Amino acid sequence: MLYEMIFLGRGGQGGVTASNILVQAAIYESKYAQSFPFFGAERRGAPVAAYARLSDKPILKHGMFSEADILIVLDDSLLKLGVVKKYLIRDNGYLIVNTSSTSIQRDQISANGRVHAYFVNATKIAKEMGLIVAGWPLVNTPMLGSLVAAAKILSLESVEKAVIDYFGEKIGRKNVEAVKRAYEETKYVGEV
Repeated sequence: MLYEMIFLGRGGQGGVTASNILVQAAIYESKYAQSFPFFGAERRGAPVAAYARLSDKPILKHGMFSEADILIVLDDSLLKLGVVKKYLIRDNGYLIVNTSSTSIQRDQISANGRVHAYFVNATKIAKEMGLIVAGWPLVNTPMLGSLVAAAKILSLESVEKAVIDYFGEKIGRKNVEAVKRAYEETKYVGEV
């Protein structure tokens, strides 16, 4: 099965890194994967999208897409600004949001059918774990934990291994704890 995912966040939150780590985790499970970012004029805080595909067969598609099976939102303010509506979530897809909120409105997203919504407060986890660079909480690794908890497309162990490989042992261990914590704290909030 081919999964197309979009990590939607702001520059400096680690969405591109999360997409790259996801690909490495997929390789550990002998799956096929690809990752690529898109951003305009680079600046911290500007909206950034990172695209990923994951499959059990070779991936013949390449390039960006606006319809996804899984949309991972690293900053819930993008819902309020309407940025998330630019992307269509496919029927029976997943919406995973970093938020302290407990609800979402259907008019904040674009969807072609049912969407399974999951929330996690990745910002809180990142702050409590000390995952902050230049004043920005790095929510990328907690959101990977949330992705695994929600969609179950990869094992938690593969993601943990990919995090250690990407960051190294010292910084990686702290990020692995953030992955595990988000995995445990991810909440299914129902269909949107």
